[in-house]
Amino acid sequence: MGALPLGDPAPTDGSLPASARIGSEDRPFSFYLHVPFCRVRCGYCDFNTYTSTELRGAKQVDYADEAIAEVALSKRVLDAAQVAVRPVDTVFFGGGTPTLLPADDLARMLHAVRDTHGFTPNAEITTEANPDSVDEVYLQTLKDAGFTRVSFGMQSAVPETLATLDRSHTPERVPLVVEWAKRVGLQVSVDLIYGSPGETLEQWQRSVDAALSYGPDHISAYSLIVEPGTKMHRQIRSGELPEPDEDLQADMYEYADQALSAAGFSWYEVSNWSVSPETRSRHNLAYWRGADWWGIGPGAHSHVGGVRWWNVKHPAAYAQRMAEGISPGLGREVLDDETREMERILLESRTAEGIAISGLDADARHEIPRLIADGLIEGPAALRGRLQLTLRGRLLADAVVRALVG
Repeated sequence: MGALPLGDPAPTDGSLPASARIGSEDRPFSFYLHVPFCRVRCGYCDFNTYTSTELRGAKQVDYADEAIAEVALSKRVLDAAQVAVRPVDTVFFGGGTPTLLPADDLARMLHAVRDTHGFTPNAEITTEANPDSVDEVYLQTLKDAGFTRVSFGMQSAVPETLATLDRSHTPERVPLVVEWAKRVGLQVSVDLIYGSPGETLEQWQRSVDAALSYGPDHISAYSLIVEPGTKMHRQIRSGELPEPDEDLQADMYEYADQALSAAGFSWYEVSNWSVSPETRSRHNLAYWRGADWWGIGPGAHSHVGGVRWWNVKHPAAYAQRMAEGISPGLGREVLDDETREMERILLESRTAEGIAISGLDADARHEIPRLIADGLIEGPAALRGRLQLTLRGRLLADAVVRALVG
Protein backbone atom coordinates (compact mmCIF):
# COMPACT_ATOMS: atom_id res chain seq x y z
CA MET A 1 0.00 0.00 0.00
CA GLY A 2 1.21 3.48 -0.87
CA ALA A 3 2.85 5.56 1.82
CA LEU A 4 1.17 8.63 3.21
CA PRO A 5 2.62 11.94 1.99
CA LEU A 6 5.09 13.97 3.97
CA GLY A 7 3.79 17.02 5.80
CA ASP A 8 3.59 18.79 9.11
CA PRO A 9 2.14 16.95 12.11
CA ALA A 10 -1.62 17.41 12.36
CA PRO A 11 -2.91 18.88 15.65
CA THR A 12 -4.46 16.29 17.95
CA ASP A 13 -7.68 18.29 18.21
CA GLY A 14 -7.93 18.54 14.40
CA SER A 15 -8.03 22.35 14.50
CA LEU A 16 -7.71 24.25 11.22
CA PRO A 17 -5.87 27.51 10.52
CA ALA A 18 -7.87 30.69 10.03
CA SER A 19 -7.16 30.60 6.29
CA ALA A 20 -9.49 27.58 5.88
CA ARG A 21 -12.59 29.71 6.34
CA ILE A 22 -11.74 32.28 3.64
CA GLY A 23 -14.29 31.93 0.85
CA SER A 24 -15.82 28.83 2.38
CA GLU A 25 -19.36 30.11 1.89
CA ASP A 26 -18.82 29.83 -1.89
CA ARG A 27 -17.38 26.30 -1.95
CA PRO A 28 -19.51 23.13 -2.08
CA PHE A 29 -18.99 20.61 0.71
CA SER A 30 -18.72 16.82 0.38
CA PHE A 31 -17.95 13.78 2.51
CA TYR A 32 -15.91 10.71 1.65
CA LEU A 33 -16.25 7.69 3.96
CA HIS A 34 -13.51 5.11 3.58
CA VAL A 35 -14.34 1.52 4.49
CA PRO A 36 -10.95 -0.24 4.52
CA PHE A 37 -12.07 -3.87 4.52
CA CYS A 38 -11.78 -6.47 1.74
CA ARG A 39 -12.32 -10.21 1.63
CA VAL A 40 -9.18 -10.56 -0.50
CA ARG A 41 -6.69 -8.02 -1.83
CA CYS A 42 -6.63 -7.75 -5.61
CA GLY A 43 -3.15 -8.13 -7.05
CA TYR A 44 -3.08 -4.65 -8.61
CA CYS A 45 -4.55 -2.78 -5.63
CA ASP A 46 -2.52 -0.11 -3.84
CA PHE A 47 -5.41 1.29 -1.78
CA ASN A 48 -5.46 1.39 2.00
CA THR A 49 -7.34 -1.87 2.53
CA TYR A 50 -7.10 -4.79 4.95
CA THR A 51 -8.28 -8.38 4.97
CA SER A 52 -9.51 -10.02 8.17
CA THR A 53 -6.03 -11.41 8.97
CA GLU A 54 -4.44 -7.94 8.82
CA LEU A 55 -6.66 -6.04 11.27
CA ARG A 56 -4.48 -6.61 14.36
CA GLY A 57 -7.21 -5.97 16.89
CA ALA A 58 -9.46 -3.65 14.89
CA LYS A 59 -13.00 -4.98 14.47
CA GLN A 60 -15.27 -4.50 11.49
CA VAL A 61 -18.28 -4.64 13.81
CA ASP A 62 -17.07 -1.48 15.58
CA TYR A 63 -16.20 0.49 12.49
CA ALA A 64 -19.48 2.33 11.90
CA ASP A 65 -19.39 3.78 15.43
CA GLU A 66 -15.78 4.88 14.95
CA ALA A 67 -16.62 6.61 11.68
CA ILE A 68 -19.63 8.29 13.29
CA ALA A 69 -17.34 9.64 16.00
CA GLU A 70 -15.22 11.30 13.32
CA VAL A 71 -18.34 12.81 11.74
CA ALA A 72 -19.05 14.44 15.10
CA LEU A 73 -15.44 15.63 15.25
CA SER A 74 -15.81 17.25 11.82
CA LYS A 75 -18.63 19.44 13.09
CA ARG A 76 -16.64 20.59 16.12
CA VAL A 77 -13.54 21.37 14.03
CA LEU A 78 -15.37 23.28 11.31
CA ASP A 79 -17.39 25.29 13.80
CA ALA A 80 -14.28 26.18 15.82
CA ALA A 81 -12.53 27.35 12.63
CA GLN A 82 -15.60 29.42 11.68
CA VAL A 83 -15.82 27.67 8.34
CA ALA A 84 -19.16 28.52 6.73
CA VAL A 85 -22.01 26.17 7.65
CA ARG A 86 -23.02 24.40 4.45
CA PRO A 87 -25.20 21.39 3.79
CA VAL A 88 -23.43 18.44 2.22
CA ASP A 89 -23.87 18.13 -1.54
CA THR A 90 -22.32 14.69 -2.13
CA VAL A 91 -21.36 11.67 -0.02
CA PHE A 92 -19.24 8.80 -1.35
CA PHE A 93 -18.54 5.49 0.39
CA GLY A 94 -15.33 3.95 -1.00
CA GLY A 95 -12.81 1.38 -0.02
CA GLY A 96 -11.99 -1.34 0.27
CA THR A 97 -15.43 -2.79 -0.10
CA PRO A 98 -18.00 -0.67 1.76
CA THR A 99 -20.65 -3.30 1.16
CA LEU A 100 -18.79 -5.83 3.31
CA LEU A 101 -20.41 -3.96 6.19
CA PRO A 102 -24.09 -4.57 6.93
CA ALA A 103 -26.33 -2.21 4.97
CA ASP A 104 -27.65 -0.85 8.27
CA ASP A 105 -24.10 0.21 9.22
CA LEU A 106 -23.75 2.20 6.00
CA ALA A 107 -27.15 3.74 6.68
CA ARG A 108 -26.13 4.76 10.21
CA MET A 109 -22.95 6.38 8.91
CA LEU A 110 -24.89 8.24 6.24
CA HIS A 111 -27.51 9.43 8.70
CA ALA A 112 -24.79 10.71 11.00
CA VAL A 113 -23.53 12.96 8.19
CA ARG A 114 -27.08 14.10 7.44
CA ASP A 115 -27.99 14.76 11.06
CA THR A 116 -24.72 16.59 11.77
CA HIS A 117 -24.37 18.74 8.66
CA GLY A 118 -27.58 18.45 6.66
CA PHE A 119 -27.92 17.67 2.97
CA THR A 120 -28.61 19.88 -0.02
CA PRO A 121 -31.83 19.13 -1.93
CA ASN A 122 -31.14 16.19 -4.25
CA ALA A 123 -27.81 15.37 -2.59
CA GLU A 124 -25.90 12.63 -4.39
CA ILE A 125 -25.16 9.60 -2.18
CA THR A 126 -22.96 6.88 -3.70
CA THR A 127 -21.40 3.66 -2.55
CA GLU A 128 -18.92 1.44 -4.30
CA ALA A 129 -19.76 -2.27 -4.30
CA ASN A 130 -18.26 -5.50 -5.51
CA PRO A 131 -20.77 -7.43 -7.64
CA ASP A 132 -20.61 -10.41 -5.28
CA SER A 133 -21.10 -8.34 -2.09
CA VAL A 134 -24.76 -7.30 -2.48
CA ASP A 135 -28.17 -8.71 -3.25
CA GLU A 136 -31.46 -6.97 -4.03
CA VAL A 137 -32.50 -6.75 -0.38
CA TYR A 138 -29.20 -5.08 0.52
CA LEU A 139 -29.60 -2.57 -2.31
CA GLN A 140 -33.19 -1.84 -1.30
CA THR A 141 -31.99 -1.10 2.25
CA LEU A 142 -29.48 1.40 0.85
CA LYS A 143 -32.13 3.05 -1.29
CA ASP A 144 -34.48 3.34 1.70
CA ALA A 145 -31.66 4.90 3.73
CA GLY A 146 -31.18 7.66 1.17
CA PHE A 147 -28.52 6.34 -1.19
CA THR A 148 -29.06 7.48 -4.77
CA ARG A 149 -26.26 5.76 -6.67
CA VAL A 150 -24.11 2.63 -6.69
CA SER A 151 -20.80 2.06 -8.49
CA PHE A 152 -20.02 -1.58 -9.26
CA GLY A 153 -16.44 -2.75 -9.71
CA MET A 154 -17.03 -4.79 -12.85
CA GLN A 155 -13.45 -4.38 -14.22
CA SER A 156 -13.90 -6.92 -17.03
CA ALA A 157 -16.38 -9.34 -18.60
CA VAL A 158 -13.62 -11.85 -19.39
CA PRO A 159 -12.93 -14.61 -16.82
CA GLU A 160 -9.21 -14.76 -17.64
CA THR A 161 -8.80 -11.02 -17.09
CA LEU A 162 -10.73 -11.15 -13.82
CA ALA A 163 -8.43 -13.96 -12.69
CA THR A 164 -5.34 -11.90 -13.56
CA LEU A 165 -6.77 -9.05 -11.47
CA ASP A 166 -7.66 -11.43 -8.59
CA ARG A 167 -11.30 -10.37 -8.73
CA SER A 168 -13.66 -12.68 -6.88
CA HIS A 169 -16.88 -12.24 -8.88
CA THR A 170 -17.91 -13.95 -12.11
CA PRO A 171 -18.94 -12.05 -15.26
CA GLU A 172 -22.48 -13.43 -14.96
CA ARG A 173 -22.96 -11.65 -11.64
CA VAL A 174 -22.67 -8.11 -13.03
CA PRO A 175 -25.90 -7.89 -15.09
CA LEU A 176 -27.80 -9.30 -12.12
CA VAL A 177 -26.64 -6.65 -9.65
CA VAL A 178 -27.11 -3.86 -12.20
CA GLU A 179 -30.68 -4.99 -12.78
CA TRP A 180 -31.38 -5.22 -9.03
CA ALA A 181 -29.98 -1.73 -8.46
CA LYS A 182 -32.06 -0.26 -11.28
CA ARG A 183 -35.14 -2.08 -10.00
CA VAL A 184 -34.89 -0.49 -6.55
CA GLY A 185 -34.34 2.96 -8.09
CA LEU A 186 -30.58 3.56 -7.80
CA GLN A 187 -28.48 5.16 -10.51
CA VAL A 188 -25.82 2.71 -11.65
CA SER A 189 -22.18 3.16 -12.64
CA VAL A 190 -19.82 0.38 -13.63
CA ASP A 191 -16.02 0.61 -13.39
CA LEU A 192 -13.78 -1.03 -15.99
CA ILE A 193 -10.00 -1.49 -16.07
CA TYR A 194 -8.13 -1.78 -19.37
CA GLY A 195 -4.61 -2.89 -20.14
CA SER A 196 -4.33 -5.80 -17.73
CA PRO A 197 -1.31 -8.06 -18.38
CA GLY A 198 -2.15 -10.34 -21.27
CA GLU A 199 -5.49 -8.68 -22.08
CA THR A 200 -6.16 -8.42 -25.82
CA LEU A 201 -8.02 -5.67 -27.66
CA GLU A 202 -10.75 -8.16 -28.52
CA GLN A 203 -11.20 -9.06 -24.85
CA TRP A 204 -11.43 -5.39 -23.94
CA GLN A 205 -14.03 -4.84 -26.65
CA ARG A 206 -16.07 -7.69 -25.16
CA SER A 207 -15.95 -5.98 -21.76
CA VAL A 208 -17.01 -2.57 -23.05
CA ASP A 209 -19.80 -4.06 -25.14
CA ALA A 210 -21.01 -6.14 -22.20
CA ALA A 211 -21.03 -3.12 -19.88
CA LEU A 212 -23.09 -1.16 -22.38
CA SER A 213 -25.56 -4.03 -22.76
CA TYR A 214 -26.40 -3.84 -19.05
CA GLY A 215 -27.77 -0.30 -19.44
CA PRO A 216 -25.87 1.62 -16.73
CA ASP A 217 -26.12 5.40 -16.38
CA HIS A 218 -22.37 5.92 -16.11
CA ILE A 219 -19.18 4.08 -17.04
CA SER A 220 -15.64 4.69 -15.78
CA ALA A 221 -12.69 3.17 -17.65
CA TYR A 222 -9.29 3.31 -15.99
CA SER A 223 -5.93 2.36 -17.42
CA LEU A 224 -4.21 -0.24 -15.27
CA ILE A 225 -1.29 1.24 -13.36
CA VAL A 226 1.13 -1.28 -11.88
CA GLU A 227 2.01 0.13 -8.46
CA PRO A 228 5.32 -0.80 -6.76
CA GLY A 229 4.87 -3.16 -3.84
CA THR A 230 1.74 -4.84 -5.18
CA LYS A 231 1.46 -8.54 -5.95
CA MET A 232 1.08 -7.73 -9.65
CA HIS A 233 4.28 -5.68 -9.61
CA ARG A 234 6.14 -8.68 -8.19
CA GLN A 235 4.55 -11.00 -10.78
CA ILE A 236 5.67 -8.75 -13.62
CA ARG A 237 9.21 -8.40 -12.26
CA SER A 238 9.51 -12.19 -11.95
CA GLY A 239 8.23 -12.72 -15.49
CA GLU A 240 5.05 -14.47 -14.36
CA LEU A 241 2.97 -11.76 -16.06
CA PRO A 242 3.84 -9.59 -19.08
CA GLU A 243 4.27 -5.81 -18.85
CA PRO A 244 1.18 -3.82 -19.88
CA ASP A 245 1.54 -2.40 -23.40
CA GLU A 246 1.01 1.39 -23.48
CA ASP A 247 0.28 1.46 -27.22
CA LEU A 248 -2.35 -1.24 -26.75
CA GLN A 249 -3.82 0.70 -23.83
CA ALA A 250 -4.19 3.72 -26.13
CA ASP A 251 -6.03 1.58 -28.67
CA MET A 252 -8.29 0.30 -25.88
CA TYR A 253 -9.10 3.83 -24.74
CA GLU A 254 -9.95 4.87 -28.28
CA TYR A 255 -12.27 1.88 -28.68
CA ALA A 256 -14.02 2.68 -25.40
CA ASP A 257 -14.56 6.31 -26.38
CA GLN A 258 -15.89 5.31 -29.80
CA ALA A 259 -18.24 2.64 -28.45
CA LEU A 260 -19.50 4.74 -25.57
CA SER A 261 -20.09 7.76 -27.79
CA ALA A 262 -22.01 5.62 -30.29
CA ALA A 263 -24.19 4.37 -27.42
CA GLY A 264 -25.12 7.91 -26.37
CA PHE A 265 -22.58 8.42 -23.60
CA SER A 266 -20.53 11.62 -23.38
CA TRP A 267 -17.13 11.98 -21.75
CA TYR A 268 -16.97 14.62 -19.03
CA GLU A 269 -13.57 13.67 -17.57
CA VAL A 270 -10.76 11.68 -19.16
CA SER A 271 -11.83 8.38 -17.57
CA ASN A 272 -15.57 8.98 -17.14
CA TRP A 273 -18.62 8.91 -19.41
CA SER A 274 -22.32 9.40 -18.60
CA VAL A 275 -25.61 9.19 -20.46
CA SER A 276 -26.59 12.71 -19.39
CA PRO A 277 -25.30 15.63 -17.30
CA GLU A 278 -27.61 14.48 -14.52
CA THR A 279 -25.85 11.12 -14.22
CA ARG A 280 -22.31 12.45 -13.94
CA SER A 281 -20.57 11.76 -10.64
CA ARG A 282 -21.04 15.05 -8.83
CA HIS A 283 -18.76 13.78 -6.08
CA ASN A 284 -15.83 13.33 -8.46
CA LEU A 285 -16.60 16.70 -10.03
CA ALA A 286 -16.28 18.23 -6.56
CA TYR A 287 -12.70 16.92 -6.38
CA TRP A 288 -11.85 18.17 -9.86
CA ARG A 289 -13.29 21.62 -9.12
CA GLY A 290 -11.46 22.13 -5.84
CA ALA A 291 -14.44 21.87 -3.47
CA ASP A 292 -14.12 21.16 0.26
CA TRP A 293 -14.46 17.60 1.46
CA TRP A 294 -13.96 15.73 4.71
CA GLY A 295 -12.55 12.21 4.46
CA ILE A 296 -13.63 9.79 7.18
CA GLY A 297 -11.68 6.67 8.09
CA PRO A 298 -8.16 5.17 8.11
CA GLY A 299 -5.87 6.79 5.55
CA ALA A 300 -8.62 9.10 4.30
CA HIS A 301 -7.61 12.51 2.95
CA SER A 302 -9.51 15.76 3.48
CA HIS A 303 -9.35 19.22 1.95
CA VAL A 304 -10.85 22.42 3.33
CA GLY A 305 -9.87 25.82 2.02
CA GLY A 306 -6.39 24.90 0.85
CA VAL A 307 -5.63 22.80 3.94
CA ARG A 308 -5.08 19.13 3.17
CA TRP A 309 -4.69 16.47 5.84
CA TRP A 310 -4.66 12.69 6.06
CA ASN A 311 -5.57 10.18 8.74
CA VAL A 312 -3.53 7.40 10.30
CA LYS A 313 -3.54 4.39 7.98
CA HIS A 314 -4.20 1.30 10.05
CA PRO A 315 -7.74 0.58 11.32
CA ALA A 316 -6.38 -0.29 14.78
CA ALA A 317 -4.58 3.06 15.09
CA TYR A 318 -7.70 4.82 13.84
CA ALA A 319 -9.89 2.97 16.34
CA GLN A 320 -7.55 3.89 19.20
CA ARG A 321 -7.64 7.57 18.34
CA MET A 322 -11.40 7.64 18.09
CA ALA A 323 -11.67 5.82 21.44
CA GLU A 324 -9.39 8.45 23.00
CA GLY A 325 -11.45 11.30 21.53
CA ILE A 326 -8.59 12.79 19.53
CA SER A 327 -8.31 13.54 15.83
CA PRO A 328 -7.19 10.66 13.61
CA GLY A 329 -5.28 13.19 11.49
CA LEU A 330 -1.61 12.25 11.17
CA GLY A 331 -0.19 14.95 8.92
CA ARG A 332 -1.24 17.97 6.94
CA GLU A 333 -0.08 20.69 4.59
CA VAL A 334 -1.32 24.21 3.89
CA LEU A 335 -1.15 24.65 0.12
CA ASP A 336 0.41 27.85 -1.17
CA ASP A 337 -1.10 29.78 -4.08
CA GLU A 338 1.30 28.28 -6.61
CA THR A 339 0.48 24.71 -5.60
CA ARG A 340 -3.26 25.37 -5.61
CA GLU A 341 -3.04 26.84 -9.10
CA MET A 342 -1.00 23.90 -10.37
CA GLU A 343 -3.54 21.46 -8.95
CA ARG A 344 -6.41 23.44 -10.46
CA ILE A 345 -4.83 23.16 -13.91
CA LEU A 346 -4.03 19.47 -13.40
CA LEU A 347 -7.62 18.62 -12.46
CA GLU A 348 -9.73 21.00 -14.54
CA SER A 349 -7.81 20.31 -17.74
CA ARG A 350 -8.97 16.68 -17.57
CA THR A 351 -12.65 17.66 -17.77
CA ALA A 352 -14.67 18.21 -20.94
CA GLU A 353 -15.46 21.70 -19.70
CA GLY A 354 -11.75 22.48 -19.67
CA ILE A 355 -10.08 25.65 -18.45
CA ALA A 356 -10.60 29.32 -19.23
CA ILE A 357 -7.49 30.38 -21.13
CA SER A 358 -7.78 33.84 -19.57
CA GLY A 359 -7.10 32.22 -16.20
CA LEU A 360 -3.70 30.88 -17.27
CA ASP A 361 -0.46 32.78 -16.83
CA ALA A 362 1.44 34.26 -19.78
CA ASP A 363 3.84 31.31 -20.09
CA ALA A 364 0.96 28.83 -20.25
CA ARG A 365 -0.98 30.93 -22.78
CA HIS A 366 2.16 30.99 -24.95
CA GLU A 367 1.90 27.17 -25.21
CA ILE A 368 -1.61 27.23 -26.68
CA PRO A 369 -0.65 27.46 -30.40
CA ARG A 370 1.78 24.55 -30.05
CA LEU A 371 -0.80 22.42 -28.23
CA ILE A 372 -3.29 23.11 -31.03
CA ALA A 373 -0.69 22.29 -33.70
CA ASP A 374 0.13 19.03 -31.93
CA GLY A 375 -3.54 18.07 -31.93
CA LEU A 376 -3.77 18.02 -28.13
CA ILE A 377 -6.39 20.73 -27.61
CA GLU A 378 -9.39 21.84 -29.65
CA GLY A 379 -8.62 24.82 -31.90
CA PRO A 380 -12.23 26.15 -32.17
CA ALA A 381 -12.64 25.94 -28.38
CA ALA A 382 -9.37 27.85 -27.90
CA LEU A 383 -10.70 30.63 -30.14
CA ARG A 384 -13.70 30.81 -27.80
CA GLY A 385 -11.34 31.10 -24.84
CA ARG A 386 -11.45 27.53 -23.51
CA LEU A 387 -8.70 24.94 -23.32
CA GLN A 388 -10.34 21.60 -24.04
CA LEU A 389 -8.61 18.31 -24.78
CA THR A 390 -8.95 16.44 -28.05
CA LEU A 391 -9.10 12.63 -28.02
CA ARG A 392 -5.33 12.63 -28.58
CA GLY A 393 -5.00 15.17 -25.78
CA ARG A 394 -6.89 12.90 -23.40
CA LEU A 395 -4.38 10.14 -24.13
CA LEU A 396 -1.54 12.58 -23.44
CA ALA A 397 -3.17 14.65 -20.70
CA ASP A 398 -0.07 14.59 -18.51
CA ALA A 399 1.98 16.15 -21.33
CA VAL A 400 -0.59 18.94 -21.69
CA VAL A 401 -0.38 19.68 -17.97
CA ARG A 402 3.42 19.73 -18.07
CA ALA A 403 3.28 22.25 -20.90
CA LEU A 404 0.91 24.49 -18.93
CA VAL A 405 2.67 24.45 -15.56
CA GLY A 406 6.25 24.38 -16.78
